[in-house]
Amino acid sequence: MATTRALSGRVALVTGASRGVGRGIALGLGEAGATVYVTGRTTVEGTAPSTLPGTVQATADAVTEAGGVGIAAPMDAAVDDEIAGVVRRIEAEQGRLDILVNSTWGGYERFTDGSEFNPGPFWEQPLGLWDSMHRIGLRAHYVTSSFAAPLLIRSDAGLVVSLSSFAAEVFVPPVPYGVAHAAIDRLAADMAEDLRPHSVTSIALYPGLVLTEGVVRNIEFFADDTNRETPLFVGRTVAALAADPDVFRLTGRALVAAEVAAAYGVVDEHGVLPTSNREAVTGVAVPPFEQPTAQLGDRPSLRTQ
Repeated sequence: MATTRALSGRVALVTGASRGVGRGIALGLGEAGATVYVTGRTTVEGTAPSTLPGTVQATADAVTEAGGVGIAAPMDAAVDDEIAGVVRRIEAEQGRLDILVNSTWGGYERFTDGSEFNPGPFWEQPLGLWDSMHRIGLRAHYVTSSFAAPLLIRSDAGLVVSLSSFAAEVFVPPVPYGVAHAAIDRLAADMAEDLRPHSVTSIALYPGLVLTEGVVRNIEFFADDTNRETPLFVGRTVAALAADPDVFRLTGRALVAAEVAAAYGVVDEHGVLPTSNREAVTGVAVPPFEQPTAQLGDRPSLRTQ
C-alpha cells in the first residue's frame, strides 16, 4: 500500500523519538505527510544519558525534510506533568490528535553508559533495571495513552501503536524485559476494549532486530543475523497502518512489523522487505495478519453490562 502523502492533515505524537525506533517512526509518518510531535529528553547533542547521538529538534527537522511537519516537544517520560503538557500543547495548536505511538523505553543505558555488561540471572541484575523498563516503558505508555485518549476519540479514526516484542511471548533475558513487554501487549489489548465504542484502534507492534544507534554500537551482543530492520522500515509500516481506512479490524492485536509490511507492500529505504522472525522465535508458522485466531470481542470480560 502506498503511503505517499496519505497522512497529510493528520497529527501524530511519537514518544521517545530523539533516536532509535521512535525516530524512524517519526520519519515514516513524516514521509507520508503527517504533522509529527517528537518527544524525548535530549535537547542538546551529546547530553543523552545513553551517550548516543540524536535530539528531539534534529528528529523534528528530519521529519520536515522528509515531507511532513516536524515539531519538537521535549519531554521526560518519567514525569506525568510533562506528558500532560505535551498533550495540552497539541490540543491548543492542532485541536486534534490522530496517531499516538508509544515508543519510550528504558534500561538500555547499560549497553552504552560504560558499565560492564552482565548477562547473568535476574538476582544478579540491578533492581533499577526493573524500574527503568517498567516506568519509562510500560508506565509511560499507559500515562501517555491516558492523557491522549480524549483527544484521539475526537479523531475520525484514532490509532494507538505501542511498541512491544516477542519477549512478551518467549523468554528473552533479563526477566524485567519480558515481563514489561507482556504487560505492554495486555495494555494494548485492554485499552482496545475501552476504546472500541469510539472506533479508536489500539495495537501492539513487534519490530524485529532494528539497527538503531544502540544496536549498531553494540552489535557484538546480537546474533549474526542478516535479517535486520531499519528504524525507517518500522516507521513506514506504522504509516501504512495509519493510512489504512480499515485498520480498526486489527484493534487489540499484537502484530509483527515484518508481517504487516508484507501485507501492505512496505520496504525499507534500501528496497528490502525483512522477513518475519515469528517462526524462528516461537516455532509457530507465520499466519496472515488479517485473520486473527480470536477477535478481541471473544475474550472473557468482567465488564458490567
